[in-house]
Amino acid sequence: MPHRILVVNPGGGSTKVAVFEDENPLIKENLHHSPERLKGFPRVIDQLPLRLESVKDFLARHRLRLEDLDAISVRGGAFKPLKGGVYRVNQRVIEDVLYGRVQTEHASNLGVLIGWELAKGMGIPVFFADPVSVDEMIDEARPSGIPELERKSLSHALNTRYVANLAAKKRGRRYEEMDMIVVHLGTGISISAHRKGRMIDVNNANDGGPFSPQRAGTLPTTGLIELCFSNRYTKNDLLRRTIREGGLFAYLGTDGIEEVEERIKRGDSKAKLIYDAMVYQIAKEIGAMAAALSGKVDMIIITGGMAHSKMLTDAIGEKVSWIAPLLLYPGEREMEALVFHVLRVLREEVNPLEYE
Repeated sequence: MPHRILVVNPGGGSTKVAVFEDENPLIKENLHHSPERLKGFPRVIDQLPLRLESVKDFLARHRLRLEDLDAISVRGGAFKPLKGGVYRVNQRVIEDVLYGRVQTEHASNLGVLIGWELAKGMGIPVFFADPVSVDEMIDEARPSGIPELERKSLSHALNTRYVANLAAKKRGRRYEEMDMIVVHLGTGISISAHRKGRMIDVNNANDGGPFSPQRAGTLPTTGLIELCFSNRYTKNDLLRRTIREGGLFAYLGTDGIEEVEERIKRGDSKAKLIYDAMVYQIAKEIGAMAAALSGKVDMIIITGGMAHSKMLTDAIGEKVSWIAPLLLYPGEREMEALVFHVLRVLREEVNPLEYE
């Protein structure tokens, strides 16, 4: 009998939901939450009732019964550092999220709470896999230069590790046999080095690496300190400028890659300069990850929403294709990744890890 799985993936302004029978999606929806509504919640965790009700409404509209599910798979958040893999949602992770024992506030933290509430009293297992906080960095990747500021591994781990598995399979090999660089191009950019199935280094998209449509990336340290003490900005102002209103948005007033490319085609020299600078920084970070792998790179994978842009991927390829062949996996496959991991548990191919 096929396994029926409910998938819940909370993001910044929406909650993606789907029902799969094995690998086949039966229904998919993106439940949007208006910015005005979300602004009414002081903390991300306060959004739980809204998002939970939207998922219940989805199930009711499609006449889907919880008792017909074999499992619920949810996106994992910025929990404590964890190794990659699939985890059973338990009381410990629920308490960590409820009591704020997470690395940062993010909508992805809500996934385990939504799944837990839906499954309550139903006997349905709930899982998460490859959360934002996957941390498999080698020891020498952690020091930053200031002991109080150790580098953190927070990234698009769910999508990047999944496409790495797909790419390896396409080559007739296993992910655990290969060395590769995975470039996730979204509103934030994370570029990771994978050695034999382990993500040994990655830039935290909120703290460094290339600037992106919304993130500022690595900044001049002394200049940033001057801004902090200039009395021109509050702490929240600077957090917003570096995480939500940096990068392309700060320079060009838009975080839309298509709009920037249209401006370039119309001869906008400033748009071209900033676009080329982003490409330049992406290529430099790929080069850094090639060094982390001692130059032994089987392939470079480019994924994420901006990977749909041929103009962008071609520009990146011109700078880095000498390192290794490029493979494109445009968009994100987080829903499929969540199903992939849970099916491995349901088919008894792997045992779920315990969150401790």
